[in-house]
Amino acid sequence: MPLHARQRCHAVLTGLVALASAAAVLSAAPPASAAETWTEVGSDRADPLTESQGLASVEVPAGSPNRYTGIGTIPLGVSSRGWNHVGDPDATRDGYYIEPYQADSGTAKMFRVQAPGGAWSEYVHTLGPGEALNNSWVAVAPSGQWMLAGEYGTMNRLLVFPTPGANPSTSPSVNLPQVSTVRLDRPVRDVQGCDFSGPTTLLCSSDDPAGTLFGVTKPLLRIDLSAQPGSTDVTGQVTALRQLPLRSRCSGTFETEGVDYDRRTGSLRVIVLSPGFCILTDSKTYRFTRG
Repeated sequence: MPLHARQRCHAVLTGLVALASAAAVLSAAPPASAAETWTEVGSDRADPLTESQGLASVEVPAGSPNRYTGIGTIPLGVSSRGWNHVGDPDATRDGYYIEPYQADSGTAKMFRVQAPGGAWSEYVHTLGPGEALNNSWVAVAPSGQWMLAGEYGTMNRLLVFPTPGANPSTSPSVNLPQVSTVRLDRPVRDVQGCDFSGPTTLLCSSDDPAGTLFGVTKPLLRIDLSAQPGSTDVTGQVTALRQLPLRSRCSGTFETEGVDYDRRTGSLRVIVLSPGFCILTDSKTYRFTRG
């Protein structure tokens, strides 16, 4: 979430009076491509403090609950050092849980990692030439050794890093390097979360408000990689699958957030925050199944 959007959430959460709302916003979800169909099967309320930025299913240890991020999940000791925004997290199949952090200014972004044993560590990445400060999401490749991360805005690439903690080449005491790039065949806008649904397939939530890239606002995207990510650049073919649900008792601007694909169940979940005051009451985590 960019700074201006984060300020909107903070303002509402600290007592902004209810915005005028009476018109229900019911947005159908026409598929932008017939390549793959994801059908909405249910939803759960998304708490605006602790479930408003991202989510991840965790496989290790067995029976672990789903993890969420939001303004209220940032530890005081982290935010006091300027890392005041957390994005959409992910986890490796062997139990490393990773949260992406950013600050309002500076030359670095941070990845906070919880090891399978429970200990936390921080890995800092110094921005490369032309790299945006935003650290919106992370997606760990199924191998566990490589991790993708995304910038906000209109982008034609995704960034590839060694997975902090899981990849033995990484250490909290040295800079986490970008090792390669995913070159997209067409631009994407305001991607808020991605997750692998297969060895070379990503599902991503876009907060695109314009709809000029794919003919639909707030799309669910699929990105097919030419090969599994690693230390060499690969390409990515982007397809818009459908518009994400935009339903609320309030009218105004919705915000799509993080995404999670649980390979154990084949379930896809995406957070959508409601406009204005309704961010407090009817923001949702929507559930989807393929077909």
